[in-house]
Amino acid sequence: MNGLSTVLIVVGLFLVGGIISFVKQQMPKSLVVLLSIGAAMCLLAGVMRLEVWN
Repeated sequence: MNGLSTVLIVVGLFLVGGIISFVKQQMPKSLVVLLSIGAAMCLLAGVMRLEVWN
């Protein structure tokens, strides 16, 4: 696991925490969806950069 993949996964998990917080605060759904897309992209990029796929 290299540094960039670690950073992407940590940022993705941070954004997932933000999603949970925003849902509890009943924020607008469009904001939650936008945050969800960003979290999914970060997590997917982090997982795809892992060196276990080689």
